[in-house]
Amino acid sequence: MKRSHYITREGWERLDKELKYLWKEERPRITKSVSEAAALGDRSENAEYIYGKKRLREIDRRVRFLSKRLDELAIVYPEKQQEGRVFFGAWVEVIDDDDRHHVYRLVGADEWDIKKGEISIDSPVARALIGKQVGDEISVKTPDGERYLEIEDIWYKARS
Repeated sequence: MKRSHYITREGWERLDKELKYLWKEERPRITKSVSEAAALGDRSENAEYIYGKKRLREIDRRVRFLSKRLDELAIVYPEKQQEGRVFFGAWVEVIDDDDRHHVYRLVGADEWDIKKGEISIDSPVARALIGKQVGDEISVKTPDGERYLEIEDIWYKARS
């Protein structure tokens, strides 16, 4: 499945911060430790050298991915006409069949975090919510069967 190219301002800033940290702090630190380990002699059995080289490859791979991905992403800002309907970046409070309340925020594929209630815009729940308004009911097919949710509230600015 192709990932969407949308991201919230907060999500973009997190990825940019990670990229800068890896490039300006983590990579130079690991490079220095690899150089020090290499100076000790035999590299074939030098665990610190082997681990350091592996970690450098991981960092370089992540830096390449983040650099490319940040260029592809489009930051989406909520617009006034979206108020009252669910679109990208919205927080949505829903109630399920068991009268349990859930709050989800629809975010980009690169920033979702289910522990924070952030779900990818590409997920089945988010796709079912798009364009809906308070009082609308949706059904979502899940591995456990069909779930029914009713929209209780929608907002676009973070609440404290």
